Amino acid sequence: MQDALFYAGPIAITLALVGLYYAFMVHGARVKARLARGYAARGEKFDRYFSQDREMLSADRIQLNLLEHMPPFLVLLWCNAVFVGTRSATVAGAIYVLARLAYPFLMGNRLGRSIQAKVLIATVPGYGVMLWFLGALIWALLR
Repeated sequence: MQDALFYAGPIAITLALVGLYYAFMVHGARVKARLARGYAARGEKFDRYFSQDREMLSADRIQLNLLEHMPPFLVLLWCNAVFVGTRSATVAGAIYVLARLAYPFLMGNRLGRSIQAKVLIATVPGYGVMLWFLGALIWALLR
């Protein structure tokens, strides 16, 4: 039990990120269901993967972008928690989760021909956290 309290911050960050992942997944399912109803009402067939519906593309991109970065983030978070420090891992992890939370709002609900530059407000801090984690781990190894 003592160890669980010691790692409470990284545990909370991990749970928040997993919760965010499932929230994004539910968002995608809700968009899919709503679009399918709308297409059916117009007598059209909705195909999630080949229709190129910009709203569905946005919902998928929001969830999949988080998914593609989850494994390296979680590995780096926990390596930092164990080998560098739980406090710094928690603070950096919180920055990362907040940046990921902002991603759908900055992306918008319709994906255009290109992703808007304002999405960098969410992605750059995320990459910064991952680089910081990596640098802190290298520094800890070299000491």
